[in-house]
Amino acid sequence: MRGIRPGLIHFPLRKGIKGLYTLTGITYIPAVKSILLIGLGSFIGGVLRHLLSCCLNDSVVKGFPVGTLAVNLSGCFLIGILYGFFDRGTLINQELRIFLTIGLCGGFTTFSTFMNENFLMAQGAQFFTLFLYAVLSLAGGFLAVWLGYTLLKTV
Repeated sequence: MRGIRPGLIHFPLRKGIKGLYTLTGITYIPAVKSILLIGLGSFIGGVLRHLLSCCLNDSVVKGFPVGTLAVNLSGCFLIGILYGFFDRGTLINQELRIFLTIGLCGGFTTFSTFMNENFLMAQGAQFFTLFLYAVLSLAGGFLAVWLGYTLLKTV
């Protein structure tokens, strides 16, 4: 592409799409710096995810992945709040956005564990639990993103 320098990550500006890619100001971040920001955020998010999942999975309800559900819903709420800040123009620093969304939230809320747990429930013929968990995660996650976003829009 013309105008893109080697060693930089390009974040194209897209008209009509709000969020990470409709930033004003800096549109290039040195590749190594952005990778380190994402890695650090992912590390922190992953550790937080592990701690919360372990605490809740072992102490609340046996056989139901409450910890992963709590991580997914709280992560959805957090990303809703972050994108609410982005839309308000409160968080315009692209490096901070990358750290918080791709790094921290990405490390904290991965649905790979969610899908694996659903697969294991299906293998074990725990279809009611699978259905309940999937519906609560997806509908609750959507609601949490909307709630976080709406909360910031009204404040």
